[in-house]
Amino acid sequence: MKEDAIRREMEELAREIREHDYRYYVLDDPVITDAEYDRLFQRLLELEEQYPHLASEDSPTRRVGGRPLEKFVQVQHVSPMLSLQNAFSRGDLLEFDRRVRRALGRPVAYVVELKIDGLSVALRYRDGVLERGLTRGDGLVGEDVTQNVQTVRSIPLRLRGDVPPYLEVRGEVYMPVKAFRRLNEAREREGLPLFANPRNAAAGSLRQLDPAVTARRPLDCFVYEVRQVEGLTLRTHSEALAWLRELGFKVNPHTFTVPSIEEAYERCAAWAERAGQLDYEVDGMVIKVDDLEARDALGATSRAPRWAVAYKFPAEEQVTRVRDIVVQVGRTGVLTPTAVLEPVRIAGSVVGRATLHNIDIIREKDVRVGDHVVVRKAGEVIPEVVRVLKERRTGEERPFEMPDRCPECGSEAVRLPGEAAYRCTGAACPARLRESLIHFASRDAMDIEGLGPQTVSALLAAGMVRDPADLYSLTVEDLVKLERFGEKSAANLVAAIDRSRANPLYRLLFGLGIRHVGERAARLLAESFGDMDALAAASREELERVPEIGPMTAESVYRFFRQEANRRLLRRLKEAGVRMSAGEPDRGGELSGLSFVITGTLRDFTRKEVVEFIESRGGRVTSSVSSKTDYLVVGENPGSKLDRARELGVKIIDEEELRRLSARA
Repeated sequence: MKEDAIRREMEELAREIREHDYRYYVLDDPVITDAEYDRLFQRLLELEEQYPHLASEDSPTRRVGGRPLEKFVQVQHVSPMLSLQNAFSRGDLLEFDRRVRRALGRPVAYVVELKIDGLSVALRYRDGVLERGLTRGDGLVGEDVTQNVQTVRSIPLRLRGDVPPYLEVRGEVYMPVKAFRRLNEAREREGLPLFANPRNAAAGSLRQLDPAVTARRPLDCFVYEVRQVEGLTLRTHSEALAWLRELGFKVNPHTFTVPSIEEAYERCAAWAERAGQLDYEVDGMVIKVDDLEARDALGATSRAPRWAVAYKFPAEEQVTRVRDIVVQVGRTGVLTPTAVLEPVRIAGSVVGRATLHNIDIIREKDVRVGDHVVVRKAGEVIPEVVRVLKERRTGEERPFEMPDRCPECGSEAVRLPGEAAYRCTGAACPARLRESLIHFASRDAMDIEGLGPQTVSALLAAGMVRDPADLYSLTVEDLVKLERFGEKSAANLVAAIDRSRANPLYRLLFGLGIRHVGERAARLLAESFGDMDALAAASREELERVPEIGPMTAESVYRFFRQEANRRLLRRLKEAGVRMSAGEPDRGGELSGLSFVITGTLRDFTRKEVVEFIESRGGRVTSSVSSKTDYLVVGENPGSKLDRARELGVKIIDEEELRRLSARA
């Protein structure tokens, strides 16, 4: 009886604390003092220490942080966390609207939201309790930061009201500007490195291996989208946002539903002047189609949804001086002129260089060495020269001309017809090779830990590598000859190179640096063809039949595999034991060529298990129902996908029929 009473007290304390958290962090309307709140919280902590077996999984005390992690677990997203295409003008928005209306055959209403400059997260709830929190990662696979998101007070650990069996929402974790300044002031006093801006601070805080560190950081979160829900049909995005508020999520109050793109632009223009008044950083606004069925019909490219666009506010600009113009050589041989600037702080970070893109832009803007120029961050990321302040010229400024020889290898630099860029013609150009090797070893490609730019440069200078295949013949004895390499660091690098042999095909494809083939396209190609030989033999038409692969990418891939030097490199990589197959999913399986969508709660499968079941047998799982969907797999409490499947005449099956289908096939 005593434990029953203790359990009831703990449940009541947890309920009361959750209510006060909601009022304070979501509604900004506290009804008790901090001292009263602290007494409630401390009492719950004491009881949980005395009776740990009675503590609930969603106890508010989890917000102080759990045990430190050894590393973050990688988890696949149920549906990709895509980027947004950008718009910088009224004309860009009108063009976006034209594409939407042309695809749907009718006008639509839009929802306009502030674009919070933070870190995107996916939050999964099972029966109303927070089950998992993921970072965006590469858009397809994220890091499990559940313990860390539990410390963010505005993220509910338990939802309010009538909760669905399963819910996934997307949101943005950010750090308020005032809190960011206080954090940097404290770090400065302690002699610690300062964060460059609130977004950096938020990202660094959420990705701490010790959740207790995250708990001490002043993070907040706005939720902006229902990604998946079971047991409820939502018709519009605006309806979904209202429902999220009822569940206890913090939804940005500056959200507007408008009937036309013109009114959406008016909201954007007005907020461009007001954004600086907020206590969180905003770099633009997001315009989304309100009708959720229309979104399904519009679909997405491999990078971005076709039903949303990010309108970027005019970037912060500063005046500085061009000290020099230098040429850098990229992995594709492109010579890119870059302005070396007198350092200047823009949008929270110090800028010392700015791309000038190509000689045509230099001539158009008339940029000279010694000029005073206006610089901004394009899309808040890449510094660029906006214009030259010609009235400040003294006559000592020097015009720039592109070199006719590669500054790295001395080979002829040519400008091909129809291209703006100059390219190095040297097949053995060390700069091209260096950048290619750095890309090959990068985290999203072959992920060879320890093979960074300095090591690559040292290997090239020593003549130890000429292409990626040479990496796989390196030994500890070779590496210890290099400066700053001891036995241990050499052994670690050799082990990392050896591990990379087992990487799946898509990582190798991405690492090869084929033009127009990013990580998403590499995954799609690997899944569609299964192994390198099949991909190498594919025609242009076969490549274009891969979903989301367009003519430009298909042409680039086709040409890559027709070059003997590339074929020779692939043979050497294969001989070195580098994996040449996708491994998963196996496109030769029983469900090969079939497309599936899943809705509702399945009895014998988790969502991840059913995806693995289908993909391991060669099937493909997508997130939305379309005319190309072969089967909708339905569990209990299906959502709007069931209605959509019936409208399109898609075959509807349950998990038993899925098993039988696999067996028949």
